[in-house]
Amino acid sequence: MKNFVLEPRMRSSIGGAFYPTGYSMVMFPSAEDANRIGHQLIENGVSGDEIYLLPAATILEEITPTVREADEPLPSAGTDAATVRAYTKLAREGHTGLLVRTKNEEEANRLMEVVRTVPYSIAQRYRTLVIEDL
Repeated sequence: MKNFVLEPRMRSSIGGAFYPTGYSMVMFPSAEDANRIGHQLIENGVSGDEIYLLPAATILEEITPTVREADEPLPSAGTDAATVRAYTKLAREGHTGLLVRTKNEEEANRLMEVVRTVPYSIAQRYRTLVIEDL
């Protein structure tokens, strides 16, 4: 698993909010569960280079600020800012995230088969112009 660093390609071209097209973001109440799920995905064949572990502090430092920028001068018309606000709320409660490359529906389904073995708080798949609940 990789340490997360917000890259320009992980932001919306309109407004700049966090929008990592081709990835799924899952948040867990337990950091241990997030870490365990990340390692299980690697054991199941997902490349460790396609999985980011995001501790609460990282979400608050890297992802949360993208909404402030996206809402200037007007609030975001899409759900991207609202989704970041949901991540922010959970991070403030101590939840940990996993950002996993999911290029297609099959990969997203395989991800969720593993995720559903533990409690999770939110799971979103970022596609072009669509944020999908998983």
